[in-house]
Amino acid sequence: MIGAILQSIYHALGWRITGPHPTVPKALWIVAPHTTNWDFPIGLWVRHEVKVYVGFLAKSSLFKWYSGWLFRGLGGTPVYRQKANNMVDAMADTFAQHERLHVCITPEGTRSDVSKLKTGFYYIALKANVPLILTGFSFPRKEIVLSDPIYLTGDFQRDMLPFYQFFAQHSGPHKTWLLNWLATGDIPAPTVTVAEQ
Repeated sequence: MIGAILQSIYHALGWRITGPHPTVPKALWIVAPHTTNWDFPIGLWVRHEVKVYVGFLAKSSLFKWYSGWLFRGLGGTPVYRQKANNMVDAMADTFAQHERLHVCITPEGTRSDVSKLKTGFYYIALKANVPLILTGFSFPRKEIVLSDPIYLTGDFQRDMLPFYQFFAQHSGPHKTWLLNWLATGDIPAPTVTVAEQ
């Protein structure tokens, strides 16, 4: 119901989705840039439009008896960190427990400008053997662009080059992490935060 309402609104506002509609059973959807709270309702519209239920992962402690229904209703899947040594393992385990699971991640981690991305998503996709679906939010063009599924090889620099190329072409406004790459062509070495480990 919510998706249908949002569909009518965004179509009336002139928004469109381009790129292939994914058919893979599992994937990490990587969204950039993350600049506004409007990203969430846009995401609800996108998943309604492409007929793929894209959710999000959250720590299991949020899924209490009084709140679990809300988070699950919005697409949340609990991650039980006590069953794994770190967040990457926990998220990979969560993928392994589902036949179908699509999850959205914003590697910038904040609506503010950032000079480097959080790269935990890379190791989650690699360990879980699920592809990335790059999702470019272009507010100036009122366009959401989806990539073909991208499977990782473990060669970080090689895997991330099409990542940077995609977001340079299909997202906006560009944050510092992308502007730095456009200026230098250098892809920073991966960094995994304590929370992602």
